[in-house]
Amino acid sequence: MTSLSQDIKNKLSNLNVLEKIIVLNLVTFVLGLLLSTGFSWFTLPASFSDFMVKPWTIITYAFLHDDFFHILFNMLWLYVIGRMFLNLFSAKMALNIYFLGAISGGILFMLGYTLFPEFFGNTLGLVGASAAVRALLIFVCAYMPNQDIRFFTFNLKLWYIGAAIVALDVLGLFGVNAGGNLAHLGGAFLGYYYAKQLLKGKDIGRGFEKIMDAFINLFKSSKKTPLKTVHKNKSKVGGYTKGEFDEFNNQKKIDVILDKISKSGYDSLTAEEKEFLFKAGK
Repeated sequence: MTSLSQDIKNKLSNLNVLEKIIVLNLVTFVLGLLLSTGFSWFTLPASFSDFMVKPWTIITYAFLHDDFFHILFNMLWLYVIGRMFLNLFSAKMALNIYFLGAISGGILFMLGYTLFPEFFGNTLGLVGASAAVRALLIFVCAYMPNQDIRFFTFNLKLWYIGAAIVALDVLGLFGVNAGGNLAHLGGAFLGYYYAKQLLKGKDIGRGFEKIMDAFINLFKSSKKTPLKTVHKNKSKVGGYTKGEFDEFNNQKKIDVILDKISKSGYDSLTAEEKEFLFKAGK
């Protein structure tokens, strides 16, 4: 039993951050089936007044799903997008976009039901990771719009896919899942705005990242470690080891390549630059 738990722990530690979110979604879904409960205290309500009583639901709703196909398609999208995203950007940025997308989708959902209750009708609340996944998808499409991806026997530019997804969500506003599609559009808007601001050199997720870091630090041990004698490391140059210096240079090279992509597209990269970016993503 110990070896099994250790094996599971090792496998989980090797997952990237978005794959860990997929696992968390799956565990939550299975728990919901076993406990025969809809986790109503974690579902995002439609009205702002109800939301004020349960403010945590602006995040927790994105880890709940109605049925098998609901979670299946969301997690498949997240897996595919995650592999593409994390080859180019950091895990922290992925989390920023994911959670900000969920928040934006949730806010637009509640706003729609508050302003146009007759149009959207009655609802028990919002669940699903779709808004968060949309944010990541549209971010990639907006950041590298002219990047080609293989679709069966032909190539499609990323912005074609993004535009088609948004168009389907707009049409969905007139269907049975109007509230869900409104949340999708909230996530899509966040992803688009995030990408456009990042292309200008501004990371709008930094503030949210600091809030999350502060929240996590609340649960970390505050024990003070004993003072240690620090010996000068003669292998350091200018305060940096060779490994730290190489890491710094590699990061600078990645930044230059990403800047080139933002200005001229992925196809403008040389074969050497593409290979370097692929290896760096691993």
